[in-house]
Amino acid sequence: MMRPVNCSMMGAAVIVSEIAILGAIPSHAQMVLGFAVGFLLTASSMIMNDIVDVEIDRINAPERPLPSGLLSRRQAMWMAGATAVLGMLAAVPLSYYALAVAALTFASSCLYNTHGKRHGILGNSMVAFCVAMPFLFGGLVVVGFIDLLVAVFFLLAFLATIGREVTKGIADMEGDRTKNISTVAISKGARFASRVAALFYILPVLLTPLPCLYGAIGLAYVPVVVAVDAGFCYSAVSILRSQDKQSALRVKTQARYWMLLALVAFLLGGLFR
Repeated sequence: MMRPVNCSMMGAAVIVSEIAILGAIPSHAQMVLGFAVGFLLTASSMIMNDIVDVEIDRINAPERPLPSGLLSRRQAMWMAGATAVLGMLAAVPLSYYALAVAALTFASSCLYNTHGKRHGILGNSMVAFCVAMPFLFGGLVVVGFIDLLVAVFFLLAFLATIGREVTKGIADMEGDRTKNISTVAISKGARFASRVAALFYILPVLLTPLPCLYGAIGLAYVPVVVAVDAGFCYSAVSILRSQDKQSALRVKTQARYWMLLALVAFLLGGLFR
């Protein structure tokens, strides 16, 4: 339920942001606590999502812990609450700004799980906001303000995540219809949704040169981000070619890998500038 890979990526994104803005390794406390905030708050959001989506998952993913009966709803709620509290506590020693951003992100994830997911691109944007926030959070932890580099990273993650969420909507059409969830795929059709997803995969590619143009990042960033750009272009073409469930699931998974590779690009660029 916690999706440890996703949670680890969120925690790692905080550390990468810290390193990229400093151009050096932050303190152990900043890295450990920053990772913990990203990991735990993401875990709480993932568990809450499964609680809200249990009926949909009986159709789309019956093997998950709640629809399969492996875990009770009450146990899941305790897990969601515990991870949320621990994540907020981890932000307290970092700074008031960090705590405020953590609270805002958690509130946004709760709003999405309870209301936002029924509202198509708006709900997708709320998810993307939460996924991209570690970059702003990391900058606030180490320097107390948001610079151009971190803002660009935030925007790249935000756009790519919208693309991934629209793709997910294509894969989940069968279950979403039963609960009247108005994803782009449901309201406009899978073909139209594929065009929207492709657009949001291509937009980050157009933005990746900006850190280099402003001299805000090292050249080690370049070869890795070229691979990231190629990956997103490939996913954009793939979802345009086919919108069946298996293809959409494959593209959704690919997008996560390109985002993980982008973290590597940001990390190398920050360390070797």
